[in-house]
Amino acid sequence: MITIETVRIDEQGREQLIRLKRHTGIETWNVLCRWALCASLAEPTKPPARQFKGEPAVEIAWRVFGGVHHEIYLALLKQRCLQDGLELDQATVHEQFRLHLHRGLGYLASDRSVRSIGGLARKLDEIDAPAAA
Repeated sequence: MITIETVRIDEQGREQLIRLKRHTGIETWNVLCRWALCASLAEPTKPPARQFKGEPAVEIAWRVFGGVHHEIYLALLKQRCLQDGLELDQATVHEQFRLHLHRGLGYLASDRSVRSIGGLARKLDEIDAPAAA
């Protein structure tokens, strides 16, 4: 069975979370991380490969990250792995999660329109719009 026990975020991701928290007023990092994951999963391209060096700057338990919907987030991630032609093994799913999470954090934190919770909601609506059409 494939599981994710701990969400590990590097220093750059931590800085992006701090910026997003300051701009949006969303207090909990797990909520921001969920939005970041979904933003990345909505992108049609695979996240770029990346080496994570050193100790993680932030660790969040998977069940805290996903809350009552943790199984749905894992299912979405597994489906994306299949869609991208990747193996469904523990190492691949974990690596893809981390890549998607960090890519999503980068998208949201670098977007100048995300300067409030309303800006974040509009950004996510823009990301979702092509899929809804």
